[in-house]
Order: sequence, then C-alpha cells, then structure tokens
Amino acid sequence: MKPAPFTYHAPRDAAETVGLLAELGEEAKLIAGGQSLVPMLALRLAVFDHLVDLRHVAGLRGIERRGDAVWIGAATTQAEIGRSEQVARDVPLLSRATPLIGHFQIRNRGTIGGSVAHADAAAEYPAIALTLDARLETLSPRGSRTLPAAGFFTGMWSTGLAEDELLTGITFPVRAPRSGFAVEEFARRSGDFALAGAAVAVELDGDAQIRRCAIGLFGLGPVPLRAVAAEAALAGRGTDSVSAEEVGSTAVAELRSVPADLHGSADYRRHVGAVMVARAWRRAVKEAGDA
Repeated sequence: MKPAPFTYHAPRDAAETVGLLAELGEEAKLIAGGQSLVPMLALRLAVFDHLVDLRHVAGLRGIERRGDAVWIGAATTQAEIGRSEQVARDVPLLSRATPLIGHFQIRNRGTIGGSVAHADAAAEYPAIALTLDARLETLSPRGSRTLPAAGFFTGMWSTGLAEDELLTGITFPVRAPRSGFAVEEFARRSGDFALAGAAVAVELDGDAQIRRCAIGLFGLGPVPLRAVAAEAALAGRGTDSVSAEEVGSTAVAELRSVPADLHGSADYRRHVGAVMVARAWRRAVKEAGDA
C-alpha cells in the first residue's frame, strides 16, 4: 500500500516548526527518521494531511557535555549515539541499549527524539530515559519548557507533548562514582521489539550498600515503567543481602496491565520480565562493585 496524500513541509528552524504545528493543528505530524511513522503511513494505520520534516531544522542534532549532564539533540541518530565515546563514558546505559534497537539500517535513520516521542512501550530509548531520570526539553509558540521523563509517557503511543510542541533535546545525568548499569531484553528474533526487557542503574556507597537504584521495564505495560516498590525496598541494603531472583520477582510483582498476544501470555511476559531484571541486576551490581 501507499500513504494517503499529504502536504510536505521542510522548515529550517525550531521556531518555524512550532509555528507550522500551531497553524496546522492535529492534521500535522512531525517526521524525523521516519522508521516508525513511515510503515504506519504506508499501511494507512495513520493518516495526516501534513508532514513536517525535521531533517533540516537547525539546532536539533548533537551530543554535548553540559556540567554534570549530557545533552543530546532530539534529531541525533541512534547510530551517532552508538558511536559516541562521550555517551559510552558518561551515559553507558544509553550506549548499551542502542545496539538492541532494530537493525543498523534503522539506527542510521532513526533518532532519539523520534523514539522517545513515539513512546512505544516496548522500545529501548523511552525506558532508558525513564530509568535515568532524563529531562526532556521542548519548544512551542508559548516558549520552552523542561519535562521530567517520569510522567512524560501518558499512554500507548502518547506523551505529555502538546500538539504544537516540539521535543528539542534530552538531558541525561552523568554517571556517578561506584555505579553500574545493564540492560537485558528478550525478543523472538534479533532486532524485533522486546517481549520483555529491563534496564538497571545502581549506585553503591563506600560500604557496598545500595545508595540508590533504578529499575526500568519495557514491553510489560502500555508505557515504559519504573519498578518503584522494588527500588524502595532495595535502598540502603548491602548487595550481599540481595539476590537477583528476589529483585526480579519483586520488580514484576507490582505490574498490573501486562500485555498478552500471540507472542506470549501475560504470565509468560511476567516470568521473562523477572528473568531480565535478575540478569541486568547481576551485571549492574558487579560493575558498581568493581568501579
């Protein structure tokens, strides 16, 4: 099939872009790499009268260290992030998640902003942003604002962005000393969306006690999730007193709306999710202990 007819727009800066969004309203859709949107358009699962292309918009691409954080422009491709020594050093969880996204052809065109704004609950980048407490920078005709990743994902393929609002960049905190990170996922084939996945970030104090931890879950609900009850239960405990299996079972115990489809039942996904959390926990704690 082919997409329904649409009018194509190619703005040159962010102000022009949000002006178009305000003018065109709900009939307009932003397109960045197009790796999620174009198949939906081709199958006519989505129809828009106007497409606003972000490829030529200045200021939306790049990776910069800004104090104790790393800023990544929304139009930065996943391949650029995967090659970045800055990201690998300062935001290793994001770097390690990148090779799990689709295939290299997809990563060459797909962007971090497109992935996060698309808000697929089984995608890696939204879960990583949530796990690392990333901050999302946006622009609209009313000005700029910064949104926390917590609360940004409001439902299946929906976010807190207004219709006339553009995601311009994402800021990730730089890794702390004595910290460890890991991401694990299970998919039927390499490059497929995960049936269940987990991202873990752990920081230890000088006595090998857990100063803070974050456990992100993807593919296990309508939005990416944090296992907040499990995180709270782990804070202040020594790593020797915690088993990975305990962490995994506690993390999935709080799940409510686990999807079920032809790829697996809800109970199956819960089981796989617990295993992914346990695997990621082991790796993250070992890295933190060796740091």
